[in-house]
Parts: sequence; structure tokens; C-alpha cells
Amino acid sequence: MSAGLRVVIEADGGSRGNPGPAGYGAVVRDAATGAVLAERSESIGVATNNVAEYQGLIAGLTAAAELGATVVEARLDSKLVVEQMAGRWQIKNAGLRPLATEAAALVRRFDSVTFGWIPRERNKHADALANAAMDRAAGKPPKAAPAPEAPRQVAAVDSPARAEARAAAARASARTATAEEPATGTGSWTPRPASTATRLVLVRHGETDRTAQRRYSGRGDAALTDRGVAQAKAAARRVAQLAPDAAAVVSSPLSRCTGTAATIAAALDGRPVLHDEELIECDFGVWEGLTFAEVQAQWPQEMTDWLASPEVAPPKGESFVQVGERVRHALRRLVEAYPAETVVVVSHVSPIKLLLRDALAAGDGFLHRLFLDPAGISVVDFWPDDQVAVRTVNDTAHLAGL
Repeated sequence: MSAGLRVVIEADGGSRGNPGPAGYGAVVRDAATGAVLAERSESIGVATNNVAEYQGLIAGLTAAAELGATVVEARLDSKLVVEQMAGRWQIKNAGLRPLATEAAALVRRFDSVTFGWIPRERNKHADALANAAMDRAAGKPPKAAPAPEAPRQVAAVDSPARAEARAAAARASARTATAEEPATGTGSWTPRPASTATRLVLVRHGETDRTAQRRYSGRGDAALTDRGVAQAKAAARRVAQLAPDAAAVVSSPLSRCTGTAATIAAALDGRPVLHDEELIECDFGVWEGLTFAEVQAQWPQEMTDWLASPEVAPPKGESFVQVGERVRHALRRLVEAYPAETVVVVSHVSPIKLLLRDALAAGDGFLHRLFLDPAGISVVDFWPDDQVAVRTVNDTAHLAGL
């Protein structure tokens, strides 16, 4: 090794569906100057977020070793990978163990390796590489990319250990995708302790005029009706029973959600309301404010295409695939920021449906079959190793009589 080369690895990975088309990205930088020394980006077929994140770390460590680095600082926005590699969390998922073993073997090639968590907004380069790899895995055409930072490319070298790790991860992902392993834990029907999960209490906002009239209501900032305010109060009472010790109330920034969230926060002894742009409703473009019948009359083919595929967006709007990507980002941040805690999330129909679709490993038809009432409540537990338990879907008992 060349003495004294210090590098920073930024790594990320993800999947569209968890498990789904997956890929990773890794960037190796000179620790002193920040200059990019190497980039890695690869599609890995169908896998989970955590498998892809480990693959990104392995790719970054491999590139750093080939560059002759001696001291490495690894930065990831996956708290699970950071905590497991630092030895503070156990590795309970059998599909991750071979990958962690390979990463640990690479770590031993350096004089020093440290692991640190960074928020996603500080990991944009690796995140962009990972998303490009996911697009390739899903068979999508490549997107136009900004000019690169002129990295010095390092030849990719695959090892027998890595091939075996990939095979084990693929087998674990396949078991998850075919439901051979229940959501309650690997190889066991024994319920996992909810106290170790991040519990999301998902609340749809109360009624607005557009809700009552069955009009597409996306980015338009419709206010709560009087009935919507009453629904928010009823939901707040129910949430206070379900989650009296909730760590946070997180809301879409639109007023129909922030109004609902403020009512819930008041019932939880004045918890602050945090706004998250990634929880905003789908952008329905030119369909905003129209009824289904009005859209069907004016855009019959576009409506047919939209109903047939989540990749299709309304004219000048946003597809459900795009909404799903940002909602999954929000979910990952919440699970990592609030381990083993409860968070109340106030959002809209589309983001909540997409969260529930992924949690239930359902198909895309789920999006058009599930009905979510205004101020309805759903509860889902998420564990750091990608296991999920759906506890409640669209509970409306608290709305009786309104």
C-alpha cells in the first residue's frame, strides 16, 4: 500500500419495492481535498434496501483498497449498516451476514476504518449513482445526469467471496419476495417484540371541500372543512390512546395535513409538528381539482394509461413510481432517526397507500383497490432489518357519529 493515503467513502443502495429492482452507488474521495478518486454504480437484480446498502459499502471498500488507501472513513445514510459494522447492533437477518462478513474482511486490509452516519442530503452523489443503478435494474432508460466530478475509475474486481455473498443475499431476497419467511421474523412465526420496532401511526388528513366532492386534490392547498376539523379532533383522541408516548408528529407541509397534525400534537402534550416535503401528495398536474368523470371525459386515453401503470403520470403531473421513491426515502429516514420509537405521520391518500402497498408486499392493483377515509388511521411496525408488521389499516371507529 502507498503510505498515508486517507480516503472518505460515501455509499448508498436501495430497491424499488423492498425487495425489488435494486442497485448501489459508492464514491471514494481524497480525505484532504474532497476530490473524487473513484465511483462505483451497479444493478444487482432483485434485493432489499439493506442488501443494496451493504453492496454499496463493499464496492466502496474494494475501490479504496485498490487505490492503496490506508485510512478510511466510511459514511452512509443507512444507520443499520453503520451500527452493525461498528459492532453495536447484532446482524439478525441471515441474508446480510455474508455481506457483513465480506465487508469486515475488507476492513482488515486497512490500518484504520471508521463508520459514520450522514443524512441523505449529504450523500447525494452516492444516492444519485444508486438511483441510476436501480433504474437500470428496473429496465428504465437512463436519465440525463449532471456533469461528473471526473473520477479516476478503478477496475471492478469480483471475488469468490463476493459472488457467494451475492448468491446468499439473492436467496434471502427471494425468500422474502415469495413470503416463505413471515414478516414476524426469519424462519419463525413467533411475534417479534414491537418495542424494538419503529412504529408509524399513519393518519390521513381530515376532510376538505375537494375530499367531499371527490375531486383530485394534490398540491393544491385545500383547507379542512368544519367536518374535517371534527375528524381531526376525533383522530387526535384516538392517537393519544394508541401512542401516548409518541416521539414526534411528522406532517406533509400542506395545510390540510398540518392542521390535522397540530390537533394531534396538542393531544400529545404539545409535541412539535415537523414538516417533511417527501410526504406531500401526488402532483396530479392538469387534473388538479377535477372529478374522475371530468378527467375521463377530457383525457380518456391518458386516464386509461394512468390506471394501467404506476409509471404513468397525469399530464404535467407526477407518477406513483415517483411518489413511491420519495415516500420510501422518508420512511428510511424515520426508521433510522427514531429506532424503537413511535412516530405519528400525517399525510395524504397516495403516500399512505404506497407505504401500505410496500409493507404488505402487494401488487400495484392495491393502489386502486384500497380506500382510505379522511382521518383514517393505519399502524405499521418497521424493524431495522427490513421486517414489517402491519397492525391496522384504515381504522375509522373513532369517526362514528361524525
